[in-house]
Amino acid sequence: MKLDILAIAAHPDDAELSCSGTLILHKQKGYKTGIVDLTQGELGSRGSVEIRKQESAVASAIMQLDVRENLQFRDGFFKNDEEHQRALIQMIRKYQPNIVLANAPSDRHPDHGRAALLTRDACFYAGLVKIETTLDGVNQQPWRPKKVFNYIQDQYLEPDFVMDISDAIDLKMDCILAFRSQFMEDSLDGPATYISNEEYTARVKYRNDLMGKKIGVKYGEGFISAYSQLGLKSFDELVLPAFA
Repeated sequence: MKLDILAIAAHPDDAELSCSGTLILHKQKGYKTGIVDLTQGELGSRGSVEIRKQESAVASAIMQLDVRENLQFRDGFFKNDEEHQRALIQMIRKYQPNIVLANAPSDRHPDHGRAALLTRDACFYAGLVKIETTLDGVNQQPWRPKKVFNYIQDQYLEPDFVMDISDAIDLKMDCILAFRSQFMEDSLDGPATYISNEEYTARVKYRNDLMGKKIGVKYGEGFISAYSQLGLKSFDELVLPAFA
């Protein structure tokens, strides 16, 4: 299955928190969308691999994803090396996305920046003819996404552009709250964490409010174009707040 947009995430719930509104919005417009999670989030203080898997399935259904896979890299210890690059190259060539959405280039969690670099390198190498990969015994064809954008996560980073997700904000919050083990303190017997409270999810929504304000809409998701300059064919494509 060829995808229009593929989000690549270090952990289950990274995409939900950061770019699920964009995935929902484009799915509603007929785009084919998917997520590849690099790890199972097994180092999380709350929940378990099986619980996170169930929560991912609920969130995926809300987003109406065409596909979701988990590469089962080691949470906290995956590397940007040939072994991990080849595994991700295989996924990029399998789904041939036009656009890849990647983790933040720097963030509170060290996995996020490392995943961003891994995704950047894998997207480039996936287009090289002399890097050979197979899937189910069949040689894969080279494929390089047209664009790679980084979504913004816990730490504030100034976006290069903002996607208007006003019509998708409610479904986005439903996706986030599907991960009850992570964001709802009373959902499990486990230690309270930085993210397991209503204040944290409220701050996520406030961030989307802040991003939306930048372009004169209710809610937005910010993205960074770290690897290429953005261009426009006409000013009609811009979404801007009123000048006065």
